Amino acid sequence: MSIEMQVRAFAGSFILLSLALSQLHSPYWLLFTAFVGLNLLQSSMTRFCPLEIILRKLQSPK
Repeated sequence: MSIEMQVRAFAGSFILLSLALSQLHSPYWLLFTAFVGLNLLQSSMTRFCPLEIILRKLQSPK
């Protein structure tokens, strides 16, 4: 799986998880949803994504 696909999978998972937690636990989890959305928006404009950097460092050399 490419790093771009991994970033999308992480973002989608975090959004769905925080939406579920906002319904089951506390509405403050929606702030985490907003954070993920803002990070996706800024990375689309600046091409800087902290998760991508982390995933590249974790990727084993081939």
